[in-house]
Order: sequence, then C-alpha cells, then structure tokens
Amino acid sequence: MTQMLDDYALNSPLREKNNWLKIAITAFGIIMGVSSNSPVTPFIIALCMSIATIHFSKVPAKFYFKILAAPAGFVMVSAAIIAFFSGAGSEVFGFDIFSHRFAVTVGGLNMAFLVLARTISGMSCLFFLSLSTPMIELFSVLKATRFPDSFIEIAMMMYRYIFVFMEVAMGIKYAQTVRLGYKDFKTSFRSMGMLGTSLFIRAWEQGEKLYVSMNSRCYDGRLILLEEDRPIKRSEVAFTSAYFILVLVVFYSTRHVLLI
Repeated sequence: MTQMLDDYALNSPLREKNNWLKIAITAFGIIMGVSSNSPVTPFIIALCMSIATIHFSKVPAKFYFKILAAPAGFVMVSAAIIAFFSGAGSEVFGFDIFSHRFAVTVGGLNMAFLVLARTISGMSCLFFLSLSTPMIELFSVLKATRFPDSFIEIAMMMYRYIFVFMEVAMGIKYAQTVRLGYKDFKTSFRSMGMLGTSLFIRAWEQGEKLYVSMNSRCYDGRLILLEEDRPIKRSEVAFTSAYFILVLVVFYSTRHVLLI
C-alpha cells in the first residue's frame, strides 16, 4: 500500500503539466511503436519514455524497472515461443526432442525481437502517463471528451474501492496470519476462502451504504469533475516537437532494418 502508482503520480513534477500534452506524447509513442516494422524505433521510444519517467517525473529507477519487469517477463516467454514456432529462413540454432526438430530461424528471431520491442515500448509509454498523471485527472480528461457520464462514474467508483477493499483484505489476511491461518496448504486454502467470502459481504454492504449516502446528498446521476487549466509552455512544445521529430526520423530511416 506504500508504493502505488498514484502515489508517485501525485508527487511527480510532471503532474503540473498539461494532461492533453502528456496523453498526446503517450498516444504518439504507442502508435509509432506498433506501426514500426523494425525493433529499433520501439527501443528508442522505450528509452526516451524511461528517461522521461525516471529523470523528469522523479520516479526511483529501482521501482520503475521493478514494475516494468513483470510485463517484460511475460513478453520474453512469448518472444521465445514466437522464435521457435514462427518465421522462415536459415536456421540459427536448434535441437531434437523425440525425433522432432525445434529450431529458431532468422525470420522467427526477428519477429520475436519486434514483438519484444513493441511491448516494452507500449508499456514504457503507459507507465510514463500513469506515473505522471493521477487517475482522477484522467477521468477529467475523459469527461471533457464527452464520454458517457455513466461509464466515467462507474470507472471512478471501481477505481476508488479497489484501494478500500485492498486495505480490508490486507487487514483480514494479517489477522489470519497471526492466528496461523497460513501454516500449511489446507489451512491456507480455507483461509483464502474465508477471505474471499468476507470481501464479497463487505463489498455488498459498502455498495448499499454508497447508494444511501449518494441519494442523501441529492445525487442526480452526474458527478462534477473540475479540470485545472494548465497552459502549454513554449519550452514544452519545443521539447515535445524535438522528440516527435527524432522518433519520425528513426522510424523512416530504420523501417527496413532488422537485427539479424
């Protein structure tokens, strides 16, 4: 509970920057990374977004690479599977298992590197946005884009009560732990079942309380979200333009470049 993404976003120096500008930078990076046929451009985008998140947003490098390691681990497994079971061309290396040949080809290895680069690039862009912009401000942006009010309000309530139920779950689990509720597999399984049951009941009760409290405050189906006016400075426009130009130059100059 002490290292949430919103905690870093609330304390980030980039929080005071224009939200639309940060969203444009994120969207541009994702689109260019996915559109690239070479892994060079996504890797450049990931590098730029990582530097911006660590240096400008003041996110500790250890924490940043820790949260980036989770999706990176999944995509590395996927990249290994792609390298063995897709692509064509000459064989890079291979081995036989029960008279079946498993080989990595040049085409499969290039495809694996491309998938890895695109995924890391997209995650770096999303982490840049989530670690520099609190969720409540993103909800304000969605409201300004004329998203349905019901969609935004349900999303806000879901996001709010994620942390409430996490705190309740941690309290229940701590109480179970000090009573040896997880001393072996059978006891742990039983304790987890009780934890899930308790959370379901708490969620039901909290939903009823929320409904009553909102009605008592004359809720008419709309929540008011205030968006702070943050003008874009010339230096920010120049810096963002330089980043866009760099990515576009790399994109067009390396569109046929493969690692192997």
